Amino acid sequence: MDEHAGHSMDHSGHGGHGDHAAQFKDRFWVSLGLSVPVVFFSEMFADLLGYTRPDFPGASWIAPVLGTAIFLYGGRPFLTGGWAELRSRRPGMMLLISMAITVAFVASWVTTLKIGSFDLDFWWELALLIVIMLLGHWLEMRALGAASGALDALAALLPDEAEKVTPDGVTPVPLHMLAAGDVVLVRSGGRVPADGTVVDGQAEVDESMITGESRPVSRAVGDSVVAGTVATDNALRVEITAVGDDTALAGIQRLVAEAQASSSRAQALADRAAAFLFYFASGAGVITFIVWSLLGELDQAVTRTVTVLVIACPHALGLAIPLVIAISTERAAKAGVLVKDRLALERMRTIDVVLFDKTGTLTKGEPAVLGVAPTAGVTEDELLALAAAVEADSEHPLAKAIVRAHADSASRGQLVATGFTSLTGRGVQAVVNGNEVAVGGPALLREYGVAEPAELEARIAEWKSQGAAVLQVLKDRQVVGAIALADAVREESRQAVDALHQRGVRVAMITGDAHQVADAVASELGIDEVFAEVLPGDKDAKVSELQARGLKVAMVGDGVNDAPALARAEVGIAIGAGTDVAIESAGVVLAADDPRAVLSVIDLSRASYRKMWQNLVWATGYNVITVPLAAGVLAFAGILVSPAVGALLMSISTIVVALNAQLLRRLDLRPDRLTR
Repeated sequence: MDEHAGHSMDHSGHGGHGDHAAQFKDRFWVSLGLSVPVVFFSEMFADLLGYTRPDFPGASWIAPVLGTAIFLYGGRPFLTGGWAELRSRRPGMMLLISMAITVAFVASWVTTLKIGSFDLDFWWELALLIVIMLLGHWLEMRALGAASGALDALAALLPDEAEKVTPDGVTPVPLHMLAAGDVVLVRSGGRVPADGTVVDGQAEVDESMITGESRPVSRAVGDSVVAGTVATDNALRVEITAVGDDTALAGIQRLVAEAQASSSRAQALADRAAAFLFYFASGAGVITFIVWSLLGELDQAVTRTVTVLVIACPHALGLAIPLVIAISTERAAKAGVLVKDRLALERMRTIDVVLFDKTGTLTKGEPAVLGVAPTAGVTEDELLALAAAVEADSEHPLAKAIVRAHADSASRGQLVATGFTSLTGRGVQAVVNGNEVAVGGPALLREYGVAEPAELEARIAEWKSQGAAVLQVLKDRQVVGAIALADAVREESRQAVDALHQRGVRVAMITGDAHQVADAVASELGIDEVFAEVLPGDKDAKVSELQARGLKVAMVGDGVNDAPALARAEVGIAIGAGTDVAIESAGVVLAADDPRAVLSVIDLSRASYRKMWQNLVWATGYNVITVPLAAGVLAFAGILVSPAVGALLMSISTIVVALNAQLLRRLDLRPDRLTR
């Protein structure tokens, strides 16, 4: 049984939670207005409060007529939902409510028409039961609609129009008129209308809607920007590379939609619990009716049976799991964690080991200067400046790393090189301040007939043991120093590994790099186990190897050559979204390339699972305890629960479950907070 399946079968024809919320809201207010005179003119209610009802012609028909209107109008969603559940042979909450109000309706008309000697005037209780159940469903649908609003929030991130750059100036155009290759102007404080590449300008860009990271990042010429992000301080000109459904934002919207539509094993658990309660309630209702009838209390038999059916409605149970999942999915999306498969989120709490792909995940996937070793008489800044001047015109990744390192250093001024020449397979050469300067590896030294200086041997040997690439810098054919470059380890990786260990989770690393390179990174980060020199096609075999030891594995990779391993693991996590958000092999996609986001998935999984069980225990335990009370097992002690009180208690139970689920919103999933 799925409570929401019952809702979706309602005659309204609308599919969204917002439509259902509006429907229940309208029916609630109309039914509430009609219920006031029904309750006021109820003989039972008047006797209860000790007032005299007005007596005029037709007064006795106010409760039956308005009560019937409430039953047909306010009770219609429950009646149609119950009938749908009956036809599909999937009894659930809607059927229980429809049974309860139908029994009360029939019993009340029997009394009104004076058929037999029954005193079963339930009009006021019927009215309150329907009103309270409508209120509960309205609150539930509104809560689910708010949780589903993550999609609307994402859609709202796009501007209404873009400023297209044309030969005649800047022209505002609707987003659907943009095409790849167009150039748009993004003003300071404006949102990027589509994915693209910066062709002019530099700005701090707020990418929190994609990455969950609150700190803006610098974007300049050549850098990619994503639709929906904000240029916070300066204007940018962006050449469009993807529009519409091809943008990263559209991909995120699809993932969130898939996550909110997907079924859940925990939801199946709630369904089984609700089915159990249906049979439990039905059995209890039959036994209650028989026992009270045998005691000669036919009025009590009907009253108790109706109350049992009211109390047993698994209203809170139907809300317990869906609301937790909807809120957790929304929280995850806001933290830059895109849950494609809810089962993946649920499994994450059981993970024993997180297996990280090294390149581009634990490391930046691009070379960076690891160390600088000058010979006597030369400073590190001077050596780096010489090398950067020569490498300035080179497109090689190692050259770019040296230039970048020099730009980031504290040295002042920049040397200018002329006569740049690329020495294929050996290095590069140029003239700097009248001196011939060359940068290259062992092949360059052999060509020049120059030996490695003895004073650098120990340092160079240490670098090579770490798997670093070592380049020599020669000035007028004499070695003046060496520079080591390696794939830079992310600072966030160290924090992620430490925090995973604190949570009792082992960390393993897999890479195609040589053992010495992998071991150096593992040693630096404190990783528990290393798989090195692994071919892309063999990565899933390593996942299987871990699983064969009885470990539950979460695989974290870039989603390209890691696809088989991501699919093999209990949880596949693709890291680094951008325009790659639609990676099919992963159950979870991290919008940023920050490995600390794995902690968000674990913490959210554990927190949401706790909430699911708290709600399940509350909902089912509440029913198991209150149904016998409704049946009248304590009648001898004067404790009897009326249907209206039963409805009120059940709605209170629903509110408790909803508030408990809302506590998930207090969970702080920002990566920098999770590693403290």
